[in-house]
Amino acid sequence: MNGQIDAITEAIRLTPRESDVLHLVARGCTYAQAADRLGVSLHTVTTHIKNAYRKLGVRSGAAVVMRAVELKLFGEI
Repeated sequence: MNGQIDAITEAIRLTPRESDVLHLVARGCTYAQAADRLGVSLHTVTTHIKNAYRKLGVRSGAAVVMRAVELKLFGEI
């Protein structure tokens, strides 16, 4: 199973910023807080989240974070 997860993770390429946003959201930040911490606009954070949803094939905030954790896309939370 680990080999399968590694292959899936290799196929999914989140940008560093998408990963940063997901990591902050996974830690409980709101989109506005993530935007403030990263020094970007709320619109930019929303765009990164939408891109991550599309890449990970999910439709909700909880699902995108869960999927990223399952695939170990940003290490341990």
